[in-house]
Amino acid sequence: MSMDPPRGKPLNIPVRAELGGQAAPEVSACAGGESYALMVLDDSMAPEFEHGEIIVIEPEGLAKDGSYVIAYLAWVEDENERYIFRQLVKHPEGWMLKPLNPLYPNIPIDSVASVVKGVVTQKKKPGRRRAAKFYV
Repeated sequence: MSMDPPRGKPLNIPVRAELGGQAAPEVSACAGGESYALMVLDDSMAPEFEHGEIIVIEPEGLAKDGSYVIAYLAWVEDENERYIFRQLVKHPEGWMLKPLNPLYPNIPIDSVASVVKGVVTQKKKPGRRRAAKFYV
C-alpha cells in the first residue's frame, strides 16, 4: 500500500512550532500564529527572490510540494547556517529543500514536520508599496 498522495491532489503538511510538547526555542519569541518578516541575504533563491527583498513567513502555514519555506537544519555545525530559505519539493526518493539557483545543492530531509518552521506567504521589495507578490 503506497503512502503517497493521489496524483493531482497536493499533500498539505501542517507546520507546528513545537518539539516534544514544548515550544521550539527558535520560534518561541513570536506567538504561534504570528507572521514575521525576513530579508533575503543571498542569491540561492534567485531569480524569484532577489537579494534585499522582504519575505513574510507564516509559522503555522501548510507546507506542500512547491511551497517556499524556512527550514531549521539541526545537524549543521555553524549556527548562522542552520536556518535556510528553500523550496520544498517531493521527489520519488523523498522530500528535498531545493534552491532555485542551480549553483546551490539540494538538501534531502527525512521529516518535513521536524525541519520546516514556516511557509513564505508574500514577498515585497523594500520601499515599494505595490511591488508585492503573494504565495497563498
